[in-house]
Amino acid sequence: MKLYPTIGLEIHAELLTQSKVFCTCSAEFGGEPNSRCCPVCSGLPGTLPVLNQRAVEYIIKAGYVMNCDISRFTKWDRKNYFYPDLPKAYQISQMPRPVCLNGYVDIVSEGEAKRIRINRIHLEEDAGKLIHDDQTKQTLADYNRCGIPLIEIVTEPDFHSASDVTAFVEKIRLLLQYAGICDGKMEQGSLRCDVNISLAEKDAKELGTRAELKNINSVRAIGRAIEYEIYRQTEILEGGGKVIQETRRFTESGETVAMRSKEDAQDYRYFPDPDIPPIIFTEEELENIKNSIPEMPESRRERYVKEYGIAENEADSLINNKAVCFFFEEALKSYNKPKSVSSFILVELMRRINTGEADMDKLPFKPEDLARLVEIMDTDKINKSEGKNILRIMLESGKTPDKICDDENLWIKEDLGQAEAVIDKIIADNPKPVEQYRNGEQKVFGFLMGQANKQLKGAATPAAIKEILERKLKG
Repeated sequence: MKLYPTIGLEIHAELLTQSKVFCTCSAEFGGEPNSRCCPVCSGLPGTLPVLNQRAVEYIIKAGYVMNCDISRFTKWDRKNYFYPDLPKAYQISQMPRPVCLNGYVDIVSEGEAKRIRINRIHLEEDAGKLIHDDQTKQTLADYNRCGIPLIEIVTEPDFHSASDVTAFVEKIRLLLQYAGICDGKMEQGSLRCDVNISLAEKDAKELGTRAELKNINSVRAIGRAIEYEIYRQTEILEGGGKVIQETRRFTESGETVAMRSKEDAQDYRYFPDPDIPPIIFTEEELENIKNSIPEMPESRRERYVKEYGIAENEADSLINNKAVCFFFEEALKSYNKPKSVSSFILVELMRRINTGEADMDKLPFKPEDLARLVEIMDTDKINKSEGKNILRIMLESGKTPDKICDDENLWIKEDLGQAEAVIDKIIADNPKPVEQYRNGEQKVFGFLMGQANKQLKGAATPAAIKEILERKLKG
């Protein structure tokens, strides 16, 4: 019996608003446990929610970047369930009339292009955070996260492998980051993923019983959890057993363990929230929101390749990290040489970031400073070999390239008289290589050029040295 996995996702993304969705408490990550709560987000009797307008704008942006239809009318519902991270015992959410419907996102998984359908995107309030200690078997609750605006992206069951899922999650994270509506920091829980997975024979008319893997907060963990759950369900089904519909969590040991039986939608007893009026969007409002969306990654990639002449793999590397991409574009405003700037960022700056020597989000210098460094290298104002060392000093001290060149005496002064004299002496001191060159052995030119560059460091540009050396060798 050949079993075939079918997977659907629910991605939860916290929105980058300053305050929570129904109160004025800070939505910033962190803080002392249970210090960013008020009577509204704690669910105390008699409190009334007030909807955050920015959160509504952000979900509309999310819908546009995922090619969704935007509802002109939307309303709010109470989703009732008791769980320790939900102090009100209900969550303000959306059921029959969400903001966004029927979208899609294109991905590439294992070299194959695929289109993943989006069933819906709705806005709701986040629940608190439970901290499970597997060693002591205890669970602690932090309610700071209660009420933070959250969008839930619900896909169709269009995935059939872990690689499909991880490619999609990475794409969604990038789209949300570029749109400016979610920071995508999975390690902080601002982007989390629930995975619904079932197994059945490939041509079966009905899908198998699904298990839901809850709140996985890294791309690597998502892939590992799916692989383990496919293995677990395969073992059960091939052994003649039945998979139970339940919610499971992925543990640090690399296994999924049962949390609770999985409810169906009717078990949540949805009903309209009596405290929040519905919203009717005008065409003008929607058009203004759509026009405020920044340029998305795929458009930038196409522009970099076609207009800037950057190689496709380099363009991919630039757009796959929003901070790097925006730093690159800011640098171009000071020195409009895209290929030179992108090459230096991807080779030299990213090498230091990847080794932990620097943090892209906390660079001690501005994009225009790096652009200036590339410019003085390109225009032979300094020796190109000094670029790496100057970058290191910039990272350590925050000094500008010009200041470093002044302090370290790195400027090339272009003393052509000195260059002529030094090259004359090099030719006189190396008669054998000179004779070989004049007899047609071009490779010895590199040796002579190396000697000249070494002795004339800071006195002339490499181009000037090369021109003088060639002229004198032919004379």
